[in-house]
Amino acid sequence: MKTILKCENLKAKYDGTTVLENLSFTVNEGDYLCILGENGSGKSTLVKCLLGIKNADGGKISFGEGIAQSDLGYLSQHTAMQKGFPATVREVVLSGCLGKRGLRPFYSAAEKKTAAEVMERLGITELASRSCRELSGGQQQKMLLARALCAAKKMLLLDEPVTGLDPAAAAEMYELISELNKKDKMTIIMVSHDVQKAVEESNRILCLCSNSCSFFGTPKEYTESHLSTKLIGE
Repeated sequence: MKTILKCENLKAKYDGTTVLENLSFTVNEGDYLCILGENGSGKSTLVKCLLGIKNADGGKISFGEGIAQSDLGYLSQHTAMQKGFPATVREVVLSGCLGKRGLRPFYSAAEKKTAAEVMERLGITELASRSCRELSGGQQQKMLLARALCAAKKMLLLDEPVTGLDPAAAAEMYELISELNKKDKMTIIMVSHDVQKAVEESNRILCLCSNSCSFFGTPKEYTESHLSTKLIGE
């Protein structure tokens, strides 16, 4: 199996305090990795390091051959759109191609085709001309997932993608993510508080702890570890 992301002995600080230390894990092509952990365990700091927003204070993050950090599609936690935000769904989804567009003033026909195909894939084509601030929370999150897919080459990083969604919208989002992994062969890295869903959906679990003790392995190995009971009900 081809390794497309490798983290070796990572050390990172937040506000001067070390929150990640000697953290090592790998992500292979086609993996569905769930990142679990208590509040303050370093999940957000790890996300920033993976995205290149924050430099690690030690260790190394490397991407596989043919994969760059900019090829990582990112979906942040759900937040309601500002009332004054004027963009349409199509415009927001297309903005995922900005990294590929570079200094060109307009999107190419291929980029517009990609955006259209992604919207069709996620079932939001009929929303393309609507203002994004008029959408429900679930529709907004689908739109932002579509934008992330436009940016992604082989890998998606999802930061608690169902937070703030109602149960039906959350279930639909989980189903979409699973389909992208299994049918579209997209590698998924997802930060989550939902231990049960993480165990059900993923093939690898990374559990971070505030005492710098971490776990990386299969869901079965995780459920057999002492850490699995620690996060239940968090």
